[in-house]
Amino acid sequence: MGARLKSHWFLISLVLIIAIGFFASESLTPLLEMTPLRSAIVFAVMGSMGITLPAHSVRQSFHKPLPTLLAIAINVVVVPLLCWPMRAYLPAPIFGGLFIASLVPCTLASAAVWTRKADGNESIALMTTVVTNLACIAVVPIGVTLVLAKTTELSVTDQVWNLTLLVVIPIVLAQTMRMAGLAEWADRQKLRLSFFAQLGILSMVGFGSIASAMVVREAMQENASRFGIQIGQLLVSVTTLHVAALVFGVFAARMVRADRESQIAVGISGSQKTLTIGLQIAIDCGVSVIPMLMYHFTQLVIDTVIASHWSHASKSKTNSSEETSSRSL
Repeated sequence: MGARLKSHWFLISLVLIIAIGFFASESLTPLLEMTPLRSAIVFAVMGSMGITLPAHSVRQSFHKPLPTLLAIAINVVVVPLLCWPMRAYLPAPIFGGLFIASLVPCTLASAAVWTRKADGNESIALMTTVVTNLACIAVVPIGVTLVLAKTTELSVTDQVWNLTLLVVIPIVLAQTMRMAGLAEWADRQKLRLSFFAQLGILSMVGFGSIASAMVVREAMQENASRFGIQIGQLLVSVTTLHVAALVFGVFAARMVRADRESQIAVGISGSQKTLTIGLQIAIDCGVSVIPMLMYHFTQLVIDTVIASHWSHASKSKTNSSEETSSRSL
């Protein structure tokens, strides 16, 4: 029992934080006005995860760049395009939140971890993470301007500045610290830094759940049954979006004759999205944060199951090959 709690503590904490933020939202609402606090948490999370990114692993992806480029293209272009038709049936605030979820970069933490768990090529996931996070200062403002200009009042200049401050600077600073001699320290402290980053993510989930509660209360007062239908539609949309991007990545990598490890990496890193940046942008833009929370929770659950399946399949294949080799001897 203790081992299960230890391995699933983040998911359990995620549910608890969402519940606390939602049901205690009225007393916790003043926290939403603490913009500097939210920014500091995001900066700290990006920095603590950025310093654990090993440059040598990222360089490995340059030997066979096509799968990495494919994963980046899926994360930056394909996912938003898959999300676009959903505006036909989702309310504007909910679609706005979902579209922002589709625009934000690959998650710094779980993409590489889940790729490793599934016996995939971790260097592809790491490179996709770095490039999409650095590119988000252009991708997110362009996407928001083209699609959500009528939904948000946040200017392009403000978006670029915020993303540069909260994403680019901490990652560049963290990598500079690694090159300055802190690489060994960061590698030794990787588990602690990851734990610290996860606490920061949980904090942002708290902010998001408080904001979500305000949206939910207003919607329930207007039409409770209609809101329930919208949440059901959103859950189906989020699941469809993530699974479609993951499956597309695997088959696209297979089409370019990438090996099995690369197919796994393209599927996972191409479809995963970061919660920390997504919540920050959604709150700043004034759209619903529920889609970002739902996307993150859904990708964790789905990718855990898929990664476990791929890992078992890989081990079974290895054991079968070893048995065949021993028989032939």
